[in-house]
Amino acid sequence: MKMNAINSQTQCTCQAAPKLIFPCSGASDVGALADRVARQMTQEQIGKMYCLAGIGGRVGAILETTRAAASILVIDGCAQECARKTLEQAGLTNFLHLQFAKLGYVKGSSPATGDNIRRAVLKGAELLESPPETKI
Repeated sequence: MKMNAINSQTQCTCQAAPKLIFPCSGASDVGALADRVARQMTQEQIGKMYCLAGIGGRVGAILETTRAAASILVIDGCAQECARKTLEQAGLTNFLHLQFAKLGYVKGSSPATGDNIRRAVLKGAELLESPPETKI
């Protein structure tokens, strides 16, 4: 059982396919923010952070688990959208996309502060509760 971050209702996640989160943990402040957001979402059981490098490396078990996921959230810190491109190049296209630049985060001036993390976690949780065609 877990608490839903959006509406505080208890939900059963028994034997449900996972909701996977793939952040681009790049070398900038927004990369660090994406990483921290994915880790916080995992801690709050909103979804499960998963291995973007395994997707890029075409690791069979990681690709298989990803294809079986209930939903996938890709988090990109900057406009280069490396996480999105990595999944697409592996043939994965049915995912939700959270792009921090579209939320007003600016590379080089958006540190992974508590406020920035919380705001992005809430947006990520909202996306995971939305229809699959939603992209931000």
